[in-house]
Amino acid sequence: MTNNLNFKIINTDGRARNGLLHLNHGTLKTPTFMPVGTGGCVKAMLKRDLEEIGAHIILGNTFHLWMRPGIDIINHHEGLHNFIKWQKPILTDSGGFQVFSLKELCKITEEGVRFSSPINGSKLFLTPEKSIQIQSILNSDITMIFDECTPYQIGSHIINREEARSSMHLSLRWAKRSLDEFKRQENKNSMFGIVQGGIYEDLREESINGLLDIGFNGYAIGGLSVGEPKEYLHKILEFVSPKIPDNFPKYLMGVGTPEDIVNAVSNGIDMFDCVMPTRNARNGWLFTRYGNIKIKNSRYKNDTNGLDPTCACYTCRNFTRSYLHHLQITKEINSSILNTIHNLHFYLNMMKEIRESINEKKFDIWKNNFLEDRSSNSY
Repeated sequence: MTNNLNFKIINTDGRARNGLLHLNHGTLKTPTFMPVGTGGCVKAMLKRDLEEIGAHIILGNTFHLWMRPGIDIINHHEGLHNFIKWQKPILTDSGGFQVFSLKELCKITEEGVRFSSPINGSKLFLTPEKSIQIQSILNSDITMIFDECTPYQIGSHIINREEARSSMHLSLRWAKRSLDEFKRQENKNSMFGIVQGGIYEDLREESINGLLDIGFNGYAIGGLSVGEPKEYLHKILEFVSPKIPDNFPKYLMGVGTPEDIVNAVSNGIDMFDCVMPTRNARNGWLFTRYGNIKIKNSRYKNDTNGLDPTCACYTCRNFTRSYLHHLQITKEINSSILNTIHNLHFYLNMMKEIRESINEKKFDIWKNNFLEDRSSNSY
């Protein structure tokens, strides 16, 4: 396929690496974190807030945008960038994870997925071709293949090897159909494949080899952080990442905590997304250099300190923990706004520090200091 994604590794420090990733709407410095804007909006954040905290790419979701506002409306605006007034890169998930989250309500067949709309109950049918057609209308800088996200378990049943194998093979067949449709659309953007295979290393390797044979611009690791014990996440990541050729960008989907991201960078991962910083912000769970703060805790009621004295975000520059506690307890809208500004700034500044430490060949020193500070819980 035509590669409209130009990825260049600039520096390495062990397996950690800095890169430049050129997309049609801009160039990213990697490793990078993508704030999640599921329905065309990063919750509680205006465009100016995203720009101020240094966001250079956001993630949208094919499934949710298909539901609302609908593809006709976005097509009328000639793409998602114009609709939301964001002229920087956008990556769109294919809808595969929504199939995973609606699994009990879906009927998955070789052709695609049938389900009822969570909005109005109407009958819907999503196929690899349909997902790619939607993403082409969205004009996503990075289009994701439509895949089946293999769960770790359903109810009390842990997915066994044969179930994981069947799911992975279905995703490979869907990957080929996704790419074929991408080419039919004469899409000028880029497409990533998604490695599946559950917690089984041999299936993960088979998935990688199958995706490399099909040929994509980059490769994502899916099916992690879906309920499996943490040790499986680290084990699979350490196995999978070196199997993906280093000249491609590597994207770990839906992960995670600051500690998880730092560990993944150690394993050569370049791109991350997760709802954790925004969702936790709305629930009053704030990330700081020296541990996490549950701002609604009564201990912060009279605390006149700033949230995190090491942070330069708008929230930390202007407001006390006491005020943020008050906003959270009284459920003021500004609580979500200020908390989200801080959490996303924390994540993006963490990525900036990671890039700088790699450039200086001091990533391991930075990593050890960062993890030690985070574990101190001195706040």
